[in-house]
Amino acid sequence: MPEGRTDTPRRARAARLAGLYALTPDLHDTAALVAKAAAAVAGGASAIQYRNKSAPPALRREQARALAGLCAARGALFIVNDDVDIAREVDADGVHIGEDDGAVARARATLGPDRLIGVSCYDEFERAQGVIDAGADYVAFGSFFPSATKPEARRADPALLARAATLPVPVVAIGGITAANAATLIDAGAAAVAVIGDVFAHDELPAIERAAAAIAALFAKRTSSERP
Repeated sequence: MPEGRTDTPRRARAARLAGLYALTPDLHDTAALVAKAAAAVAGGASAIQYRNKSAPPALRREQARALAGLCAARGALFIVNDDVDIAREVDADGVHIGEDDGAVARARATLGPDRLIGVSCYDEFERAQGVIDAGADYVAFGSFFPSATKPEARRADPALLARAATLPVPVVAIGGITAANAATLIDAGAAAVAVIGDVFAHDELPAIERAAAAIAALFAKRTSSERP
């Protein structure tokens, strides 16, 4: 077992990373963003990742703090994309980093021992093994389907998820995932699916809640089918 994996607060947080993992859209209206995230949580999202590539630093801090408060109040995990410093400042549950966002060790030194570090591993099983050994608490593979958010993203095969079942941390699938195709990845072994467009592309909050519920229901269906 990788060093630190017996830490109780981190283990408890990691165990909650299951089902719908909703990634926020680029939206400068903080109140609207929080309302959309609240609708996703109401629909069954177990985690929200704050991801805004276009907002200036001050707005990113404002939005991250607001979303952190929402998630704490609603019992959802709150993860910050890329920015370890903001994750620490707003007392997020963790941070998600990619290959250009620094090392796991630097993130751990900043966040401390109790917070989650998730790492994008694209289509590379060996990268996942390496970052887990370095202390990552979950890994993400993908893109599994064409993605409007990252059209140039490397593609991964669902068979990778079956292989990843041997890893000692939750495995997240990402990339072009919708209620229509998520079951393939869930059946292949994904603990969670990370979704932006299929949840947040709707203008009306009830539609966001329904979209989140449709994906969350796929996990509930798997759980019921696994019962003896």
